Amino acid sequence: MAALDREVSARVVLQQCLHAKLQVKPPAEDSDAEWVEIQRGMVMYVCFFKGATKDLIPKMVSSLVNVKLSESDSGKHVSITELREMYLCSSGYTRGKVKGPLHAVPSNAGKEQGMELYAHLTAQCQKELETHARWSESGAVASSMGLMEIDKF
Repeated sequence: MAALDREVSARVVLQQCLHAKLQVKPPAEDSDAEWVEIQRGMVMYVCFFKGATKDLIPKMVSSLVNVKLSESDSGKHVSITELREMYLCSSGYTRGKVKGPLHAVPSNAGKEQGMELYAHLTAQCQKELETHARWSESGAVASSMGLMEIDKF
């Protein structure tokens, strides 16, 4: 495999699903756990690394929206624009390393920088998906989760 001449600034793990139910808030003394469900679609876990900038967001969005990974009923591979739902999840653990019994994430972007980049990513994904007639006319659902927060778009 050829060596990369550039430093990796982000990682996205894609998970195709027919149904997914994700807990976005654990139960507390005064409230039940909160869950988000999607049907056929894609769950995307994203992590930004130290040194990441907003400049990488357009390329990430283009890749996420246009990659043809999911198989349609006809057997043809389609992008997220032809599926019904997606869920974007901020996940620092995609970059971590196991250190004994612990999981360390020393190379991740700082909390504030990560939240800013994540906000730009979710906004750009929403904007890009809305330009696709099939997505916007179908009543499709896109959700995202950051640090203990959920945004519907």
